[in-house]
Amino acid sequence: MKEDTMRDKVVVITGASGGIGAAVGELVSSRGGSVVLVARREAPLREVAARCGPNAIPIVADMTVRENVRLVVAQSLARFGHVDVWVNNVGRGINRVPSELTDDDIDDMVRINVKSALYGMQEILPHFKERGSGQVINISSVLGRIPFAVFRSSYNGAKHFLDALTSNFRSEVQETHSGIQVTLVSPGVVRTDFGNNARHGGPDSRQLPNSQSADEVAEVIVNVMETRLPDVYTRAGTCDRVMQYYETLGVDP
Repeated sequence: MKEDTMRDKVVVITGASGGIGAAVGELVSSRGGSVVLVARREAPLREVAARCGPNAIPIVADMTVRENVRLVVAQSLARFGHVDVWVNNVGRGINRVPSELTDDDIDDMVRINVKSALYGMQEILPHFKERGSGQVINISSVLGRIPFAVFRSSYNGAKHFLDALTSNFRSEVQETHSGIQVTLVSPGVVRTDFGNNARHGGPDSRQLPNSQSADEVAEVIVNVMETRLPDVYTRAGTCDRVMQYYETLGVDP
């Protein structure tokens, strides 16, 4: 029985108006938790909040703007008194090969995929330090480990950046506050609007092979709130695939 496993937990989820973020919010709520749902799109965000029930609040905010992130922290604490888990789920893909990338392409990928997570980690950290506990969960991608999708180019690079930043942030914080965990979750292809919303267009993620549903990924994310593992993939066998990729390259240690 998992109905009460999140009772008394408060979880902030960014990028929560659809896809993975919405699925995480609904799953946390179904297990007794309270959720702060954050996104830029007000109408779908409010629909997700309605499905999550009375212990959910929607906040319309752009997480690539630091002042907005500070507002989300303040409103979350004002409503619930504390935060247990902060999920950085804002992200956007791209459809452009590296030889054609522009400055704007790279800036956009870093702003959305890296800065939104950095701002979240930095702004919730004082609260976690005050409590001596807490967990940040950064949603990355398998492409942050193996950049095999050439058309995603600078998205791959941004997720590599996020992976390293997550590891470094964890090491820094746990030197003085061992009760704070910083977790990286790396999905593969997920059947959402991610591909359709990518900079410069598709392909549609729903049409790509070996995909997962948002609900399957949400199950992994919510479970890691309980296990507090530092680094997880959302599909079995992915770790072996990553290791095989680098062996195939002939990397010399």
